[in-house]
Amino acid sequence: MMEELLPESVVAVESHGDEAEAAPLYPEEQALLTRAVAKRRREFATVRFCARRAMEKLGVRPAPVLPGERGAPQWPAGLVGSMTHCDGYSAAALARAADLASLGIDAEPHQGLPAGVLEAIALPAESARLTRLRARTPAVHWDRLLFSAKESVYKAWFPLTGEWLDFSEADIDISVTPTGPGATASDPLTGRFRAQLLVPGPVVDGRPVASFDGRWMLRGDLVGTAVSVPRAPAARKA
Repeated sequence: MMEELLPESVVAVESHGDEAEAAPLYPEEQALLTRAVAKRRREFATVRFCARRAMEKLGVRPAPVLPGERGAPQWPAGLVGSMTHCDGYSAAALARAADLASLGIDAEPHQGLPAGVLEAIALPAESARLTRLRARTPAVHWDRLLFSAKESVYKAWFPLTGEWLDFSEADIDISVTPTGPGATASDPLTGRFRAQLLVPGPVVDGRPVASFDGRWMLRGDLVGTAVSVPRAPAARKA
């Protein structure tokens, strides 16, 4: 799912099971789990299994992935990436820093948010848009999709700024990709979103960035979102 949502320069590896046994951790990673419960240990190991496979696909020697400030993963020099996991699903996406400035991915179960969460994360304009989307396609849990999009935006934002981005500091507009004449009920529902930053954005290759663009997909019982922040054309050629 994630590779379908990201540019060709990105490699992504997913797991729909538990790869913990196939993913022995580096000592530095293992040391972080001394007090973790079994579920946390499995998720931690499985998503790092995905990350190491993604490094291999990029031709990079696998290395530990340790959490840095605010838990953001610290990637080997020259790479940008993001990880996500929820029940029954883990994924890691990586690209060379020469190709992308940053990226963020998120996966969520396709179910409604707990009571009160939407009111805590959504701007009035976003809530109004969700009402219209819900009227057209009521089978989609648009509140969960908005939450996931905001998570992906934050994951792309933080490596560029090192600063917190509140849910209220990005206004996300979600659109749906029209289905073609040959579409079936089993085909995934897809679309795009734009996150307009309501605070000063990062500067990437000398240009200020005022918004992030992303894509989303609903496939089965999973919602996936992804944001990629491109390099300026001149920087990519360097």
